[in-house]
Amino acid sequence: MGFWIFMMCMNLLIPLLMIVFGVIFLRWPPGKINGLFGYRTARSMASQAAWNFAHAYMGRLWLRVGTVMLVLSVPAMLPCLGKGDSMVGLWGGIVSLVECIIMMLPIIPTERALKRRF
Repeated sequence: MGFWIFMMCMNLLIPLLMIVFGVIFLRWPPGKINGLFGYRTARSMASQAAWNFAHAYMGRLWLRVGTVMLVLSVPAMLPCLGKGDSMVGLWGGIVSLVECIIMMLPIIPTERALKRRF
């Protein structure tokens, strides 16, 4: 049971980080274009207006997607409740992989919106 709780906490990290960075990008986006922090793609770094737009757009998406993922992460771990550590680890790894893929998906609509607007 202890390992299941650990894996549950680990699987909640990705949605929580998406929510936190979604809020940061909305409320306190990086002011100037930089190569260290922020949504850094060729389109988003093309101009200051594109940089600001990309952070607002991605922030909204990550906040929404992260919230949905946070709610769905708990039931996603329930099938392996009470199972052995290897099953919990395998299932938790699969859930984490799916969360990582979902975390990257908002890049597609953000890039499309940047292309349409700039």
